[in-house]
Amino acid sequence: MLPGNCLTTAMGILPHTDLARAMDLAFQVDIPFWPQLPRLSFYEDMYVQVSEKFPGIILDEGERRITLDMEGFYQGLEEYVLNFHDPSYFRLSPAYSQAFDAFLARDLTAYPAVRGQSIGPVSFGLKITDTTQTPIIYHDEVRGFLFEFIAHKVAAQYHELAQKNPSAFVWVDEPGLEMVFTAVTGYPAERALADYREFLARLPGPKGVHLCGNPDWSFLLGLELDILSADVLAWGHIFTRYVVELKAFLDRGGIISWGITPTMTHELEGESAATMVNRLEGMWDYLAGRGVDKKLLLSRAWLAPARCCLLNLDGGATVEKSLALLQEVSSILRDRYGMY
Repeated sequence: MLPGNCLTTAMGILPHTDLARAMDLAFQVDIPFWPQLPRLSFYEDMYVQVSEKFPGIILDEGERRITLDMEGFYQGLEEYVLNFHDPSYFRLSPAYSQAFDAFLARDLTAYPAVRGQSIGPVSFGLKITDTTQTPIIYHDEVRGFLFEFIAHKVAAQYHELAQKNPSAFVWVDEPGLEMVFTAVTGYPAERALADYREFLARLPGPKGVHLCGNPDWSFLLGLELDILSADVLAWGHIFTRYVVELKAFLDRGGIISWGITPTMTHELEGESAATMVNRLEGMWDYLAGRGVDKKLLLSRAWLAPARCCLLNLDGGATVEKSLALLQEVSSILRDRYGMY
């Protein structure tokens, strides 16, 4: 079982263009991760990274756009079938991530866990369109393939990480899951639930989902997940109202990664480790007052920045401050509750 105890991690996306600096930051948390650096290269974008070897994908670096050509999709299926059982076919190559191999080259054995990440199938399928501007998740024949393909990509990444640390895991970023519960998408929640359960069943190792939005939390807490990463700075007041679902998730051994420290410059101003601890304690005391065992909650808690951020005008300075603040928050809580 993965350890909890308010260990720290962070989202994969960093605003840095200096790979060495980004790698150093990724190892300043308790559970390090390989960084995604979309400001460094178009190919570092999380949607682009997972598209490698996807049949029919067209990458337009100038327009920073990804499109699926349906004719190319069908033509490329033969190559996919021929390589279906070859993990190296689904490997994240150096052309699509300058950080992944550099991460694997480090000594990862001493960490309580190490993490990889991938964009998830719902978000990819809703964002990427065909040449008629139709999201590819609406094509039944593509949707099934999409979930299978990304499962292969996640599995290939997991197996490489697990060779370096037995407590490795890969979580999927799913910003698009928030859209499933609105009227603007024709991809219903019932279909998404069935697809996602099948997708998770394909994944090796601990299964995790991260998102910064506000979906129907009962949907996610009811999945066969080991890790759920949420932006509780923005949405904790809603997230913690799902008391029954949260209790059941924790009782079966799930970990909540509490995204708490701000990464936007204007949000970070005026905040301190004390204010962040108070916010967390307020949420945890609310749950404890409604029957959630606080010791269990702490033992299954990680801490993280609230979200990734590419919008600040100061480059990576605010994100670096957020990570430093995160370590302070973790230290205070671990001392307070004797978690060593």
